[in-house]
Amino acid sequence: MKLLTENYMLKNHFKHAWRNFWKHRVTGFINIAGLSVGMAAAVLIFIWVQNELSFDKHVPDAANIFRIKNYLSLDKTTTWIWETSPYQVGEAVKKQLPEVETVARIMPVTYEPVYFNINGEFFPEEKAAYVDEKWFDIFKSDFVSGNTAAFNQHPFSIILSESKAKKYFANQDAIGKTIKIDSNNYQVQAIIKDAPANSSFKFDAYIPVAARFMDANGRKNMLQWGNFNYLTFLKIRPGTNLKTVSGKIKGILEANRKEKNLEIGLTPLTSLHFENDLQHSSIIHGDKKVVYIFVILGVLLLLIACINYVNLTTARASLRAKEVSVKKIVGADRSQLFMQFVAESALVSVMALVLTIIIVTACLPSFNSFTDRNFSLSVTSGYLWIILLATLLGTIVLNSIYPALLLSSFKPLNTFRGTSVLRLKDVALRKALVVVQFTFSIFLIVGVITIYRQLAFIRNHNQGYNREQVMSFDVSYNLIKKFNDKQRATFMTTIKQSLLSQAAIESVSLTNFESVLNNNSSSSGSSNDWDGRPADFVPPITFMSVDYDYTNIVNLKMAMGRWFLQGNSDKHNVILNETAAREFNLHKPYIGQRFIAQGDTGRVIGIVKDFNFRSFHEKITPLVIKSADEWCTNIQVKVAAHKQRDAITAAEAIWKENFPGEPFSYKFVDQEFDNMYRSDAKSSGLMSVFAIIAVIISCLGLFGLAAFTAEQRGKEIGIRKVLGATVSGIVSLLSVDFVVLVIVALVIASPLAWWLMNIWLQNFAYRVELQWWVFILAGIISVMIAFITVSFQAIKAAVANPVKSLRSE
Repeated sequence: MKLLTENYMLKNHFKHAWRNFWKHRVTGFINIAGLSVGMAAAVLIFIWVQNELSFDKHVPDAANIFRIKNYLSLDKTTTWIWETSPYQVGEAVKKQLPEVETVARIMPVTYEPVYFNINGEFFPEEKAAYVDEKWFDIFKSDFVSGNTAAFNQHPFSIILSESKAKKYFANQDAIGKTIKIDSNNYQVQAIIKDAPANSSFKFDAYIPVAARFMDANGRKNMLQWGNFNYLTFLKIRPGTNLKTVSGKIKGILEANRKEKNLEIGLTPLTSLHFENDLQHSSIIHGDKKVVYIFVILGVLLLLIACINYVNLTTARASLRAKEVSVKKIVGADRSQLFMQFVAESALVSVMALVLTIIIVTACLPSFNSFTDRNFSLSVTSGYLWIILLATLLGTIVLNSIYPALLLSSFKPLNTFRGTSVLRLKDVALRKALVVVQFTFSIFLIVGVITIYRQLAFIRNHNQGYNREQVMSFDVSYNLIKKFNDKQRATFMTTIKQSLLSQAAIESVSLTNFESVLNNNSSSSGSSNDWDGRPADFVPPITFMSVDYDYTNIVNLKMAMGRWFLQGNSDKHNVILNETAAREFNLHKPYIGQRFIAQGDTGRVIGIVKDFNFRSFHEKITPLVIKSADEWCTNIQVKVAAHKQRDAITAAEAIWKENFPGEPFSYKFVDQEFDNMYRSDAKSSGLMSVFAIIAVIISCLGLFGLAAFTAEQRGKEIGIRKVLGATVSGIVSLLSVDFVVLVIVALVIASPLAWWLMNIWLQNFAYRVELQWWVFILAGIISVMIAFITVSFQAIKAAVANPVKSLRSE
């Protein structure tokens, strides 16, 4: 009987909630719109956060899998941290360490794509990796067809992801198909499902390491203990002392390497994603700080959406005082009234959730493209239901508790005092909530302006070189390995002269690197020396080899001395950047000082002005420019103005003439520059989206409050109009209070935004300074938005016929 009564009451609560919603449907739809937008943004953020925090946890026995981490001490102040190890380490560990169950190695192809030749058509595959025979034993994949048996038995085999198999072979069965890579034919042995969004290993093509052994040079390279090329993963027996294992690995390396400057660490598989101390990495990494920031952003977006509901509900509280009083007089207790108002909040929240799912579904493709992930909405996805239900529960709690307490607390004989159960004036609380909303909105607006200014600074700052109309392409080793050093140099010079004969090409240079940008290669050791260098000072140095014409392409500026002369007179000489001259403590005058660069003794002939050959996130480091040698097989081309297409066509024709049947691939430096700051541009875009969402939600709340205020003060407005008040005067009367709230929000948001954006700017070695006008601009934008929002309702009330509002008096 009690259960039937409770069910009846619950049903009655929701029936009454629906009637009340429909009675005040304008306010209700404003609530649903604001809630659904905020909930959709929060759900997308939480999906991304959940993915970031669950990286690689789906791998079986993930807790027992570790990757070898190498710490190479160059001198007392410099340590390189590498994720890669020599191939031979894995072989030795398998034989000598019983604590290790399985060893698996992978070498991602990072520097240039692998070109698949399928029926004479070339496809650049950028997500390819070489793996050993144990890789799929540790990192199990879902096989659509085929298996690893044939893959491990035949060196020239390949495993494709499901999406790439469909791309390359359409609806055909890919098993047994042939893909030509360089001069070898590889057979497709298996198809695996695409890697999940939370995997560090999102490769579309796997090739056996054994294929590299088939080439004499590849085999020689792999067997050298000084070549750190492979990520080596160990599956360690549970309960093993990790320090003991790392100590034994260190002993193996010291026994086989000449230098003893190495420490070994073991990084858990589940910690790889947030590793942030590596020199370079070939897998996907995240930033835990960013994850926490996004958690806060998601919660705040949900909070400001809920503030709208609370504000509009409490604002209309006085209109429901008689309803509550009558119900109490006829016997309703406070708990029943409380549940009724919770039911109203739950109904609105559930309706908002339905709209949220529609919005998320519509936005997911764009969100996937923006985040470079492959999220999907599936009814079988447990984590998705957890996120949706948690968001719904959080929304109901935030929406219902205070309004339900307030509305159920009215006393039949004292319903119009305006004092809440928390002993705060309702009007003051509503104003405080509006301030909270706009504080968050203003903070995001400041963030958008600051990020935009920083990116504009990067784009427009003089990096010290020219990047416009500069194209580069590389002649791989496989194409010229048949030549000796002299023949190779002659061959590359011939290609250069052919390019220079083209009208669309202004200048050509031979270099040993693909682009002046993101040049991360560096070396250290006793092969670099100069007068006055302390014996224990062996700093990392970035080397660039270029010919005489290089400065004509990128237009480097000399601080002192000269550039290389044409010919071989400067073959052993070097040019330093200003940072190198300063940090190396060279004797003055710099010009003419002895300098040994990678074992080659020469003289310093010039000091080039510092230029950013890496990202603005990093400080300029020591750079040594050498004269081009026979291994300068990258071609840099300065394209004539408005002749880009002609230059590409001409370069491709010369390529096909010299390398028939080989794919032609090129890059433009300005495009690489944009790609370098792609993640920062995404941060700007994401912050802009969040700012727009926050402002929209806040404006919806203001719109609803302004409509209620105009309705509540209708008679006052009517009287003022009768007494001669102008439309502008009434608009000002109704708008000023809201504008003041936005100004208060600006005062609160400014120091918070200044502090947090300064922290963000610390990620850049070269950055803009936060200016006072940024905060004023954010305030003006917010005030204007708030004024326009409120003015719409204010003007509507001001131009209304005063007779209608006064008729009931």
